Amino acid sequence: MIKEMLSSRVIYWLILVMFMLGPFGMILQKNLVKKIMAMNVMQVAVIAFFLVLGQKEGATLPIEIQGLMGAVNYINPLPHALMLTAIVVSLSITGVALALLLLVQKQYGELEEDELIRRMNQ
Repeated sequence: MIKEMLSSRVIYWLILVMFMLGPFGMILQKNLVKKIMAMNVMQVAVIAFFLVLGQKEGATLPIEIQGLMGAVNYINPLPHALMLTAIVVSLSITGVALALLLLVQKQYGELEEDELIRRMNQ
């Protein structure tokens, strides 16, 4: 029984592990680029979670097909549309963060958090 439950929900466990890598990396890593990468891993986990929730067993694409009547036969397209928007927002956040890191690197010559704070306090 437990084995069946774990095997049917393994995707949720993988998403949970991937999500937990995000805060773990953002807290423990000292390099700012690695912090951005950890943030992106967490964002991908959230997107994957919503896409998995949007799936239906035995359903087809939301394109009208002769003979299939009713919403029960189709996948809901709303989570997919929302996650496309989330991907665009994630890409924008990453671009702005990397641009800011370029400015920080140019100004202080460092991206390691401890050394950067030391140089900022001088």
